[in-house]
Amino acid sequence: MNTRHAQTEKGRPVATPFQELVTKRVQQEPEFGAALLEEALERLVVNDVVTAQLLLRDVVNGTIGFKSLASATGLMEKSLMRMLSAKGNPQAKNLFNIIHALQQLNDVNLVITASPREKKGSG
Repeated sequence: MNTRHAQTEKGRPVATPFQELVTKRVQQEPEFGAALLEEALERLVVNDVVTAQLLLRDVVNGTIGFKSLASATGLMEKSLMRMLSAKGNPQAKNLFNIIHALQQLNDVNLVITASPREKKGSG
């Protein structure tokens, strides 16, 4: 047995996986979950669908869970998990069904506002 290797293993700080940290923060701070939901919608609007899917997954994991989301949307739990993965390919109607359910079940109301685009430099 290599005692140096064993001591190194014992001396390492235990790292918490990032997803676990996000889930805990959403559970502890409802406003953080609401901000993730808002960011997911913004990502959809700018056609960053994969990021939106992953953010929605974080909100689901930190709040209601996939079982409750399945009940609320009428979609199968495993299908929802696939849809909200990096390789998922959900239809727009399913994404908006998920967002609608998350708003209701988390008592959040997203409001969309429009602002003019910045004009590209003319000088």
